[in-house]
Amino acid sequence: FQRDRDRILHSAAFRGLEYKTQVFVNDEGDYYRTRLTHTLEVAQIGRTLARALGVNEDLTETICLAHDLGHPPFGHAGEHILDKVMEDHGGFNHNYQSYRVITKLENRYPDWPGLNLTYEVREGIAKHETEYDLSESASFDPNLRGGLEAQIADFADELAYNAHDLDDGLQSGLLTPDQLNELEIWQILCDRLNWHGHALSEVERHHFIRELVGMQVSDVLKTTQTRLHENNIQSVEEVQRFPEKLIAYSEPQRERNRALKAFLYQNMYHHFRIVRMQVRAEQFLSGLFTTYISDPRQLPPHFQQRIEEQGVHRAVADYIASMTDRSALLEYSQLFDPMMRP
Repeated sequence: FQRDRDRILHSAAFRGLEYKTQVFVNDEGDYYRTRLTHTLEVAQIGRTLARALGVNEDLTETICLAHDLGHPPFGHAGEHILDKVMEDHGGFNHNYQSYRVITKLENRYPDWPGLNLTYEVREGIAKHETEYDLSESASFDPNLRGGLEAQIADFADELAYNAHDLDDGLQSGLLTPDQLNELEIWQILCDRLNWHGHALSEVERHHFIRELVGMQVSDVLKTTQTRLHENNIQSVEEVQRFPEKLIAYSEPQRERNRALKAFLYQNMYHHFRIVRMQVRAEQFLSGLFTTYISDPRQLPPHFQQRIEEQGVHRAVADYIASMTDRSALLEYSQLFDPMMRP
């Protein structure tokens, strides 16, 4: 698993995460989170949980590091537009794309496609799932859910996504403490930190986010340990055949998180500044897709070579998904700006 982790860290897809959007488009500022910083935070949370629960830390970390390798540029707006234009050609899902990256699209070795990762890592990535999307199970048994390490990666992804998007929302000014007062989870944090005000300093903001992450990690550890004990789980197969995830929040914490997610969707992800970024991103990617489909000779040679095997639409989607925010903007300018050299 350590070798698998190293192969992922040295992959082109992993390096590209630095310039792919989490929420804010890459040119919005240097201190907002990218897919790379999000991935590293997920891996840290994942290792902490794995160590506390006594499961394989290296396997957990490796799944965490690979979970977003298939994300296209411009975050979920990019995924939405690719899924839309690929509707009649198999659709587009970033989780399944991550699996394709590690098994087919990375070309680092002469004797095989992909990164040649172990079965456990490939299964964990294929079965990485959240409430928002569900990865196809590839060649794995669809009746078996992911093991504890994969479930931890899923949990760490969701936890990091919510906590750190909240952090970026506060930092950017899209969100204010006064807005958050309607949330029970925010009121609990204010009471714990004995803070009652209208504006957060940078240090106070960091303190709130640390406390939020710590509170959720403690809750899931306690709840999961109880579930493992009560159900007498003794093997990986028992974990995978259990009718629901064993890694879980308590019911009160689950409800608080549900309210936080709803708040973020209403007040941040649908904020006019974010919507403008998303509309702009959709214009770029749909324009790129249309022009490549109309004349695939514009694709780099190694993507042209894939057309015969997987069709022009999938080859174009793979190429666009491999781009960063920055390279997609540059490519768009080169194709559509008459003053730019191609």
